[in-house]
Amino acid sequence: MSDKKIIFTDSGIEIAPVYTAPSGAGELPGSFPFTRGVQADMYRGKLWTMRQYAGFSTAAASNERYHFLLSQGVNGLSVAFDLPTQIGYDSDHALADGEVGKVGVAIDSLEDMEILFDNIELNKVSSSMTINATGFILLALYVALAKKQGADLKEITGTIQNDILKEYAARGTYIYPPKPSMRIITDIFEWCAAELPKWNTISISGYHIREAGSTAVQEIAFTLSNGKAYVKAALEKGLDINVFGKRLSFFFNAHNNLFEEVAKFRAARKIWANMMKSMGATDPRAMMLRFHTQTGGSTLTAQQPFNNISRVTIQSMAAVLGGTQSLHTNGYDEALSLPTEAAAGIALRTQQIIAFESGITDTVDPLAGSYFIESLTGEVEKAALELIEKIDAMGGSVAAIEQGFMQEEIAKSAYLYQQQIENGQKTIVGVNKFTNDEKNRIPVFKIDEGIQKEQTDKLKRLRETRNNEACNAALEKIKQHAINGQNLMPVVIEAVECYCTLGEISDELRKIFGEYR
Repeated sequence: MSDKKIIFTDSGIEIAPVYTAPSGAGELPGSFPFTRGVQADMYRGKLWTMRQYAGFSTAAASNERYHFLLSQGVNGLSVAFDLPTQIGYDSDHALADGEVGKVGVAIDSLEDMEILFDNIELNKVSSSMTINATGFILLALYVALAKKQGADLKEITGTIQNDILKEYAARGTYIYPPKPSMRIITDIFEWCAAELPKWNTISISGYHIREAGSTAVQEIAFTLSNGKAYVKAALEKGLDINVFGKRLSFFFNAHNNLFEEVAKFRAARKIWANMMKSMGATDPRAMMLRFHTQTGGSTLTAQQPFNNISRVTIQSMAAVLGGTQSLHTNGYDEALSLPTEAAAGIALRTQQIIAFESGITDTVDPLAGSYFIESLTGEVEKAALELIEKIDAMGGSVAAIEQGFMQEEIAKSAYLYQQQIENGQKTIVGVNKFTNDEKNRIPVFKIDEGIQKEQTDKLKRLRETRNNEACNAALEKIKQHAINGQNLMPVVIEAVECYCTLGEISDELRKIFGEYR
């Protein structure tokens, strides 16, 4: 391994780029099965991407927050969308009432997207968008905006979450039944391979599985099983695993048990590499598990909220020690509201202190060789593989979800965890131990209730001024492509460029695919 940069401890001791057994035996970082990291030099070569998940209210308000974060050293944006956007309703739909702009930004059309990324050049920033059922529409909006900016689509980088299976298992923001939803995902794989080659076409998410109450073992077992289902669907469509495999990414949670979390990340890389190899991948880059991490939202407490800064620090260290490629740190106030600008700033500084002051980034896989970590990695791998084999025996993830297996396992774990808190077996500082009677005096972030009317008025103006004849023709094309099995991405891009709305496109496909109940 070559290393251009010589690094010393504060005492002047030189730090090797990587440590191995005295004999030189054992796995190396950047080599199959990637237990020790996907890059040979990991953070000595390049730090993880520091993202801050943000999106609220209107596109203009979110754009203001993005500019603040970029000015503070964020090098990747992570966009949160409101509930109506996630489930395919425009802001003026009856079912959107009371939810517009609440848990994320409201995006109804290309007009909103233009405002959201105003004065942000898409060819100079990596954007991650947490969107699933309507992920293909948001990708189309992003592509349409990039084209308007004159960007080279071959150089655009980012990720859409686009993981519908975990919605059925844990989160619930689905629209269409599993079969057409999987078809949309493989359409994205196929279109991006040709037109958007640097874009990560899916972020297979364990995050929400963990938020729903799973264990660390269940998180990676269910997530990697879902990943296997997407790969199989792509192979059935005739796609090349060595091409689309390079654009798959993952999204994991980080909780407070530092060493189990590190072992979880290491085990997940090993399992996925072997899984991809068994499905026919021969290019090492198609076997690498690359992942984004977010600190655990469900671990944050409304009681003594400043304690959450310590929790987020531990979780961030777990992600970095575990080899994450990208990281979002939660604000300490997120058990109370969306994060304030001050809380978001502290969360970002937490990442920067770990990166530049802790020494964790000075060598690859710093905990490698620890008897505890190596043993724990093996145990996590073994337990996860047992669960994966159970799911395979049921016929794979889709069948396991349809039979309620994943949902039941998650529910059991969530119940046990809550029991342990209530009977005192598990200590949560400030909640069931070391409590006090102090009232929270932390200012919380408030959303303007007038946002829904603002979005509704904007939609009315849009529908009055756009070329509705072109919109109707574009929606008809989407309908025909859906019926005929043709790739949906080109016609959805054409529709958003005509300023068709997200709700109109979703509804057109509801007529063909139906809705999952």
